[in-house]
Amino acid sequence: MKNIVETVLKEFPKRKVVILGDLVADQFLRGTIARVSREAPVFILSHDDTETLGGGAANAAVNVASLGGNAVAVGLIGKDQNGDALLKELQKSKVNCDFVVRPENFQTITKVRVLAGHHYALRQQVIRIDYENKTVVDTETRQTLQQNLVSACENADAIIISDYSFNPDLGVVNDEIAQLAIKIANEKKIPVVLDSRFRLQNYHGVTSATPNQDEVEQILGKNFTESDCLKLVEKLGLQSLLVTRGNKGMLLIEKDKVPLIIEAVGSKEPVDVTGAGDTVIATYALSLASGMSFAESAAIANHSGGIVVMKKRTATVSVEELLESIRKHTENEAEAKA
Repeated sequence: MKNIVETVLKEFPKRKVVILGDLVADQFLRGTIARVSREAPVFILSHDDTETLGGGAANAAVNVASLGGNAVAVGLIGKDQNGDALLKELQKSKVNCDFVVRPENFQTITKVRVLAGHHYALRQQVIRIDYENKTVVDTETRQTLQQNLVSACENADAIIISDYSFNPDLGVVNDEIAQLAIKIANEKKIPVVLDSRFRLQNYHGVTSATPNQDEVEQILGKNFTESDCLKLVEKLGLQSLLVTRGNKGMLLIEKDKVPLIIEAVGSKEPVDVTGAGDTVIATYALSLASGMSFAESAAIANHSGGIVVMKKRTATVSVEELLESIRKHTENEAEAKA
């Protein structure tokens, strides 16, 4: 544990992680149920407030920053109200936004979660409304993104690719810029870690990927085995594959190593899983950038994931919370062996 604590405290603040991907505005609209509408059998929600947080690549960047790392975002934000709110939140969270592009015709990707409840009662999510960019990203913007990526990666220690868009023409990450990121990482001999919601199989040659169980099932089928995962590692040219499995923990597959099952830490009943995958990849990449092994980095990321799912809304993990979780887990393991 001592080496891990020293690495987190001493190395995390020295590391620069570039986050390339879809910068999402996660909005939480809270309201109070006032009465039933006369127009239809539905409740009327009286709006209380709306909070904008970083989602997707933005959430990964905010988590790198909250853990003490130097987070640099490369992506697109629209020149709209949601974009202004997202940019303000990123800057407040100490994320470097110098390489974010704001095209005139781009709509900020926004996910609005409506939280409703009676006075003095717990507000629960009743619906989510997604606003997607519907305009193809033009060639000039693509070229600017590539130039910004090259500049952002100067002295970088790791790259995260966060690909949330269903259509690569409408989002940040397409094959061209992904291959550029991989090329830069190879030249600098730094890890590049991928989180792709829909196109994991499209990106060959990244260092590691962090899909959740559902995303792996879409590729390998519901009853996939560790052997199937190893074949996927070989097919995609990965050094490792970290499968997140909710309250079942994680599965780490490395080339030429025995698969590692990492049990979940903390409560088995999460409060809110929103953005947990972004927290995991942020911690995982920052740990790899700090010289930790895949197994050590996965174990630390497992703690971050266990912490963040016990928080409401899109959340982050602090260094203090991370170290406290590791300490408690180490003490519990020692007691169990005694």
